[in-house]
Amino acid sequence: MAKSKKPNPDSSEPAALRNSRATVGGPAVGEPATHTSDDLAAKFAGTQELAASFPFNTNKPFEYDAASALAPKAGQTVEPRDPLVTASTATEVNASAKVGSGAPPLGNNKTIAPLDRVRVDSGRRELTTNQGVPVADNQHSLKEGLRGPTLLEDFILREKITHFDHERIPERIVHARGSAAHGVFECYQSLEQLTRASLFAEAGKQTPVFVRFSTVLGERGSTDTARDVRGFAVKFYTDEGNWDLVGNNIPIFFIQDAMKFPDLIHAAKPEPHFAMPQAGTAHDTFWDFASLMPEITAMLMWAMSDRAIPRSYRTMQGFGVHTFRFVNAAGESRFVKFHWTPLAGTHSMVWDEAVKISGADPDFHRRDLWEAIEAGAYPEYELGVQVFTEEQAEAFSFDVLDATKIVPEELVPVTPVGRLVLNRNPDNFFAETEQVAFCTAHIVPGLDFTNDPLLAGRIHSYVDTQISRLGGPNFHEIPINAPVAQVHNNQRDGMHRQAIHRGRVAYEPNSLGGGCPFQAGAAGFVSFAQKAEPGAHKVRGHPERFADHYTQATLFWNSQTDVEKTHIINAFRFELSRVQTPAIRERMVSGLMNVAPELATAVAEGLGMPKMPSPMPKVLQKRITPEVEQSPSLSLFARPGDGSIRARRVAVLVAAGVDGDGLRRVAAQLAEAGAVPRFIGARLGVAASTHGEPVVIDVSVEAAPSVLFDAVVLPDGAEAVAGLAADGRVLEFLKDQYRHCKPILVIGAATELLARVGIPGQLPGGVPDEGLVLATAHDEAATAAFIQALAKHRHFARETDPPRV
Repeated sequence: MAKSKKPNPDSSEPAALRNSRATVGGPAVGEPATHTSDDLAAKFAGTQELAASFPFNTNKPFEYDAASALAPKAGQTVEPRDPLVTASTATEVNASAKVGSGAPPLGNNKTIAPLDRVRVDSGRRELTTNQGVPVADNQHSLKEGLRGPTLLEDFILREKITHFDHERIPERIVHARGSAAHGVFECYQSLEQLTRASLFAEAGKQTPVFVRFSTVLGERGSTDTARDVRGFAVKFYTDEGNWDLVGNNIPIFFIQDAMKFPDLIHAAKPEPHFAMPQAGTAHDTFWDFASLMPEITAMLMWAMSDRAIPRSYRTMQGFGVHTFRFVNAAGESRFVKFHWTPLAGTHSMVWDEAVKISGADPDFHRRDLWEAIEAGAYPEYELGVQVFTEEQAEAFSFDVLDATKIVPEELVPVTPVGRLVLNRNPDNFFAETEQVAFCTAHIVPGLDFTNDPLLAGRIHSYVDTQISRLGGPNFHEIPINAPVAQVHNNQRDGMHRQAIHRGRVAYEPNSLGGGCPFQAGAAGFVSFAQKAEPGAHKVRGHPERFADHYTQATLFWNSQTDVEKTHIINAFRFELSRVQTPAIRERMVSGLMNVAPELATAVAEGLGMPKMPSPMPKVLQKRITPEVEQSPSLSLFARPGDGSIRARRVAVLVAAGVDGDGLRRVAAQLAEAGAVPRFIGARLGVAASTHGEPVVIDVSVEAAPSVLFDAVVLPDGAEAVAGLAADGRVLEFLKDQYRHCKPILVIGAATELLARVGIPGQLPGGVPDEGLVLATAHDEAATAAFIQALAKHRHFARETDPPRV
């Protein structure tokens, strides 16, 4: 048996070099770094030197210091003498086409680079498998003979089918149906006195954003124009991390506490025994729940109004819903509520129109947003804030922590602080619109939460649902969700991890990584030091002011125009008439008695109720004296917009015998003003013209019914008018245009079409109809008057019940 050799005390090999070759153990005493050419020795010695520079945790005493609790100290760090010291491996300098250049990305997380890093273009490229293997034949399965069995070894077929089988991910429980766009937010002026949030730091500062609009109840393939609340979620990619302002187009919500959210959605979704109705609340379970939850009443007033059927995402307000906090650099806090106001104004559909669009084009809002951005008619919104103190909030007759209440603008005006421009459509719907993850928990320094009990539940719910929907905790690494700010922490592993972390350290405090990543201290996110409520106990309940369920519902009703009130009444009638259980209808009407007796009476009449129910007993018996009894800003008509007709769709009806040159001049004038005119005919092709070239028909009347257009132009020419008058679809087109209160330009002989349909030339009482422009010829003045009528969106003075036409 060979004898083992004794260690040679005269060996010239340094202990650092000897021990660096092992992965377990080390010498009793660390040696100074030597000038060896062996990287392992240098790494080993450097690690010892770095660890020795942390004789103890200097930050530990601050963990027990009251002052540090309010203004945390930055973590202790030491710079290693050589990047190799903190490397995962001494071989990181070895480069290849896969591992990279061999130069470590010190202090850098490249997974948050711009989306260009993951965009793919396959131009001039051969088809491959997911493993990069070129595919010779993409038409046939591998078989034994031309008529033989398909072989299991066909890995190309199996990969293709398997990937296809797993292309879909679970849809969102709510807000499944959505559309989105990229854009930029620009700050108007510095808000540093109010908040340290970096996106509000200076005038002109721009922050990239991604915005997703959605319905709430409908499934992913449902219609855009259902009566529903609309989501208005904005992801700000700030230089201090992502802020998600996850709001709606209505400033309040159905419930006060997140505990009731599952109940609300279960009641509103299709009834479980037969999965109907889709994307709507006109059924028993919703109104059963609503009539037993009086705090829902104010939200019902908004949801039954035209706010729930917007003309476009471009003409829809957005709200943060909850009360949040602004926190400045001095740690001072004020309450804040967020408002988005569209530059184009607030405009909606009428119900008959919304129903018909659902059949004609269920993608109406998605298409409208896409086409407007593609055409350069970028949607714009102004961000406004209501800022007020806790002392002011305490003096209000309502509780600002109650998500079923607004703060009327008469009490706290809305101050514009910036503008949002949506200027780029997504490259891929699934990768961006579908995989984007909004979370109310995503806030940045300078913003903070309040004690709103609904907000508290949302802070948990949104993160939780993304983990299920997107396959694990690493959804923040999906490119559309990744921030532009650097991401460095000790979160590791999990499904679909993208980041490849360098080094051996995944904990804090540490000395082996030089203390990095270290806590940012007061420079990082610091929660506002809110004082605890004196004498508070663990309880389940609400404060008394939460119990006022009707005052703000009455405020909303009183603030509507007569037209809007009529639409609210009709919406309640429609919804409740589809309820099968009379007792539920009666219960709901009894609740409306507490809002406005005239509202309840009108709804009851439409439902054929033989007797009015008594008003529902109020939870809060004490009389509330509201500060504001009428708020004009709650009406859609309060924000007509900038007077532009950008991206408004105008149908120009054509048939053989039209004046082609005249119509082209009208279309050119409309296009110059920003509208989108389209020539509509009985069928595709061309229409012979009495003047100039034939008119090329863009789309047929059967493919593009009236409800898809904001206005219509009727052409001159006896032959053309006769041809249009003989087509029942055209007559129905005109009826809907008139009934939906849209502008109509009538040129020359086209007045005959009005007579055929029964459209009166004036309003009741002989008052001129401003939405009906009569012209003897194709002249600029008439078209200008038509453009002015179109800028007003609708002309509700012609609306009657029942319709005249």
